[in-house]
Amino acid sequence: MALRASWRGFLKVAEVTCPVALHAAVSTSERIALHSLNRETGHRLRRRYVDGSTGDPVPAEEQVKGYEIAQDEFVMLEPEEVAAAVPDADKTLSVQSFIACDSVDNVYFDRPYYLTPGDRHAEDAFGLIREAMRGQGVAALARTVLFRRVRTLLIRPHDAGLIATTLNFDYEVRSAADAFSDVPDMRIKGEMLDLAKHIITSKRGKFDPSEFDDRYEAALAELVKAKIEGRPIETKRAARSANVVNLLDALRESAGVKRAKPASKPRGKAPAAKTKTAARGRPKAKATPRRKAG
Repeated sequence: MALRASWRGFLKVAEVTCPVALHAAVSTSERIALHSLNRETGHRLRRRYVDGSTGDPVPAEEQVKGYEIAQDEFVMLEPEEVAAAVPDADKTLSVQSFIACDSVDNVYFDRPYYLTPGDRHAEDAFGLIREAMRGQGVAALARTVLFRRVRTLLIRPHDAGLIATTLNFDYEVRSAADAFSDVPDMRIKGEMLDLAKHIITSKRGKFDPSEFDDRYEAALAELVKAKIEGRPIETKRAARSANVVNLLDALRESAGVKRAKPASKPRGKAPAAKTKTAARGRPKAKATPRRKAG
């Protein structure tokens, strides 16, 4: 079944324009939805906005947006004022430039969309743009008003279509230098590094999203099913991980390398006193007489 388009407009590259449609590539509609209920009656709860000072309910027509300029002091923004501040949406996804596909740090990636031809008449122009980008190994940076905000999108060839990923603004991305400022700059070498590389090599694989299940969602589904069927609910506890005392030993164990046993000490001669005592306690063997030949 074809996905429903969440946005329709035009993709423009220089003077080449074709109708396109955006389809959300990620959806949370299949997740289990939980509602807030009244424990006593079992009825669903509804939210109501109340005045923070008086506690009186405020009807929708009396609710406005506001920006806090000081504690409990706000600038009110009327709906028509907010609407007037939003840039005009001309429904044009205008390509600003072409860049290398891997030149954007993943931390700027926001939300992916499938970009498809808007109608059958756009297929030729769409295919031309896609194949030209694929042949040059480039991605496109484009801008448009998307859901009332000016957004920058990274567009890349993907199978028979294009992937358009909205990008976070620079002011939204927190500094990596601040996050890693307390991480020491260590140089690891020798056996520890060799063992770590061996472990990585032995565990190389390919990304298969079907192999990664949503354990929380599965556990929640089982809980709901058990409640409906009246079955007892089993409480599962996460296994506690053992404390790793020695990093090198942990690496050796992970790599399947047996730890060398310490060399045993050579046995020394028993003390002379003990030998004499043992000799005194033993009866002496009698000598067997030899028969004379003849």
